[in-house]
Amino acid sequence: MAAEFSDMSLDQLDDQLVKLKKEQFNLRFQRASGQLENTARIRIIRRDIARIKTAARTKRAGSAKKGA
Repeated sequence: MAAEFSDMSLDQLDDQLVKLKKEQFNLRFQRASGQLENTARIRIIRRDIARIKTAARTKRAGSAKKGA
């Protein structure tokens, strides 16, 4: 899973991050209203968000080193 995020560009990572954050919000809303069936999905989304943030931070740090 982390390998597929490392292959993405920064713009793709940002788009994916926005998509996952929207899904995370919807899952939280479903949980609060008692409609959530797959509670493990929240944890999966949270971990994917962390993976994307890590990949983006690594890419930004790598591009900063190349520019210096």
